[in-house]
Amino acid sequence: MISTKLKEVHSDIRGELYHMALEMERNGERVLKLNTGNPAKFGFKMPESIKGIITGNLDMSTPYCDIKGMTHSREAIKEYHSLKGIEGITTDDVFITNGVSEASHLIISALCSEGDEFLMPSPCYSLWVNMVRLAGGKAVFYDCDEKQEWMPEIESIKNKITNKTKAILIINPNNPTGTVYGNDVLQKIYALAKEKNLIILSDEIYDRLVYNNLPFTSTASIGNDVLTVTFNGLSKSHSVCGLRSGWLVLSGPEDKKKELRSALVTVASIRLCSNALMQLAIPVALKDSAYTDGMINENGRLYIQQKALCAELEKTEGITFVRNKASFYVFPKIDLVKYDFESDRDFSNKLLCEKKILVVPGSGFYANDNSHFRIVGLPEENDLRNAVKSMGELLLKYRK
Repeated sequence: MISTKLKEVHSDIRGELYHMALEMERNGERVLKLNTGNPAKFGFKMPESIKGIITGNLDMSTPYCDIKGMTHSREAIKEYHSLKGIEGITTDDVFITNGVSEASHLIISALCSEGDEFLMPSPCYSLWVNMVRLAGGKAVFYDCDEKQEWMPEIESIKNKITNKTKAILIINPNNPTGTVYGNDVLQKIYALAKEKNLIILSDEIYDRLVYNNLPFTSTASIGNDVLTVTFNGLSKSHSVCGLRSGWLVLSGPEDKKKELRSALVTVASIRLCSNALMQLAIPVALKDSAYTDGMINENGRLYIQQKALCAELEKTEGITFVRNKASFYVFPKIDLVKYDFESDRDFSNKLLCEKKILVVPGSGFYANDNSHFRIVGLPEENDLRNAVKSMGELLLKYRK
């Protein structure tokens, strides 16, 4: 009765452990949920600029709008990405969606035929893997090197390309590792895509949450020779996850863009349009850099919390990690040789049951080992410090 395509589809972010946590809460227990990047759940407020626009223009959001999105909002998105160095894009190249989740559904539906292969980083945000599998495609993982701050291994990408490969996915800044890819790595991936006539999918939802003024390169800014689809949105940078604000932008050779635009219109028309209310806020939000800058500067809450989280992890025996340079995720590693845990899932299960802290096992992000887990650094500084101390206590208890 149930589709066989669901057999390998899962999201550990809201998987078995998450439902265990909900049951614990129903029984009156307090659980610190470090499983999902949901800023508003931790007290991050919607920017006043967005609140004013959507509450003052409610009547404008009640009709269906254009399949691709409101023209003035698409114009603002085009300008934003043009300033990132992407050339040749027009408002027709922009599709506004209900978050990047829907954008990924649109693009994979438009591109994927049965058996097509999509190259994806390991570790990888599970949304992309699930979308490919639901479409009848195959996710093929290329390695990212933890010793090189989780940078993609170019040789691994080369070795995974076959005659069935359709596209290369880049997640930059990365989820779950929080790393930011250097321009040299992106140049090599771009050159490889050009050589092999592959499409690039570049998920850049965290591009405004980069710390310490670290340079960020939008993949499509490298050139105009490769059909590139750039994904972005406001959910994280403006703390409005529930309002579902995302988009995709096409760039590259015009003949290839034209073909993909047509396919996307076909798929997008099925869902009529995305959330029109939130579309009203996009131009204002993209101009409101002060809100996001206020979170990530040295006195900003996000910056302070990431610093505290990493400082506490550094003091915790049995855990190693690469500092996140963007977003609010850290991807630590447990020394399973020294501690009596069968796997990342066993550790995460014991952490939930014994310490009432919910994290996501690294295997839920298709990491190529079973010893990592992802922490979300959104709670207040003291809550994060106490959570890591509790992890340390658990590790001490299970020391071999």
